[in-house]
Formats: sequence, C-alpha cells, structure tokens
Amino acid sequence: MRALVISDIHGNLPALEAVLAAAGPFDQLWNLGDVVGYGANPNEVINRLRPLATINVRGNHDRVCCGITSSQGFNPIAAEAANWTHRTLTPQNLEWLRAMPRGPLRASARAMVAHGSPLHEDEYIVSMRDAWLPLQRMDAEITFFGHTHLQGAFSQRDQEWEEARPLYTTKDKAEEIAIDVPAGTRHLINPGSVGQPRDHDWRAAFAIYDDVAERVTFYRVPYDVESAKKAILAARLPERLATRLSVGK
Repeated sequence: MRALVISDIHGNLPALEAVLAAAGPFDQLWNLGDVVGYGANPNEVINRLRPLATINVRGNHDRVCCGITSSQGFNPIAAEAANWTHRTLTPQNLEWLRAMPRGPLRASARAMVAHGSPLHEDEYIVSMRDAWLPLQRMDAEITFFGHTHLQGAFSQRDQEWEEARPLYTTKDKAEEIAIDVPAGTRHLINPGSVGQPRDHDWRAAFAIYDDVAERVTFYRVPYDVESAKKAILAARLPERLATRLSVGK
C-alpha cells in the first residue's frame, strides 16, 4: 500500500495541485488537517481534496473556519483570514469541515494519523522533548502528524532516540529523501506543510508511506507561488500571508 500523506494545505490550490502531480500513483490519501485558513482558495482546495482523501482529521484552522471554535486564540492575521474563509466557504464545504473527525485515527495496521500530537490535537511537536511522551504512549508504531509546518521525524528503537530533518541540496527543484521505518520501531512523522511551509523552504512538502517497503519518503516540490500570492492579494487578505510564501516562514 502506497499512501500519500499531506497536511496544512491552508487554502493554497497551486501548492496542492503541484503535490498531486508530483506524488505519482497512490493507493490512499491521508489528510492531516488544516485544509483551509490563510490561503485564498478554500472552496477549490476542498473540492479537489474531497473525492481523493481516504481519511481526514480536522485541524485547528478547520475548526475555527467552520465555526466550531472561535478565533479568539489566533493572532490578528490568522483570525482575519479565518473569518474571511468562514464567509467564503460554501454551505456544503462548511458542513464537510464540521464533520471532520478529531484525531488520532487508525489509518492502517501500523499507522495512525493526527493533526497535532496523538495525545491532544492542538499540541505542537517541535523537538524531541515534545515527542518523548507521545512516542511512548501512542497506540501505533507510526503516527503521522502536522500542525507545526516543519517536515521531519522523531524515532525510537529500543533505547535509541533520533530526530531527523531532511537535508535538501537545492532550493527550486523537486527533491526526495527516504527514511526506513522497520517493524518494531516507533516514529512520529510530519510530512510538512503543503501550502505554507515554515522551515525556510518555500517548496510544497508531502510524504509517501510505503508499508511493504517499510519506508517513508519526504518530498519537496516547486509550485506556482506567484499565483498563490496574487490570489491572496486579490482577496484582500493580509499582505503578510502572501509575502511569507516566497520564503517559507
């Protein structure tokens, strides 16, 4: 089984299209949440994703943009984008977001999916200190998560602990880096953000999980970032949401 694992699209249609084009054939698509918020194409992104996704978990922006929770905890720019998204979404897409389940959810025999930590959907996992307890308590050997917009993995094998961040060699080409996830080891894996990376790499991020090969491959692919920026500015969303896309932060 070959699963395409994506997270944090954030209404960025050009980035999503680039990921789908680069991923090649896949058997399942696992969506880790924050489909909307920030970007200017929330309806188009949902309409593209809905027929493809095998499993979805909600993100915090999904909850706020569909009205389940308020934007009170968001910074002013995020809150403005969430309120705009709520007004822009169609009734059908609002209902779809409201129905998205909370993670973690079982995705396969070895893997679960969540938006934030498998212990709580809104917790960030940024460092090994954050990952230590979830790695021990999660109900599967592998949990795919998003939320931080930072691509990478935290792994445990016996008494060995490892944090891995893909080290790419270019800034404007498609690249991939694979890690092995053999049976008997435990992993927290973040595929990175499709639509708003924050690791100083502007390229769209995703991962492919191959359960037969026991391997996860991280990818970065260029996309039409100028089109995404123009859409944000045309929607009169905060300019910062457009400028940050070029620098990946």
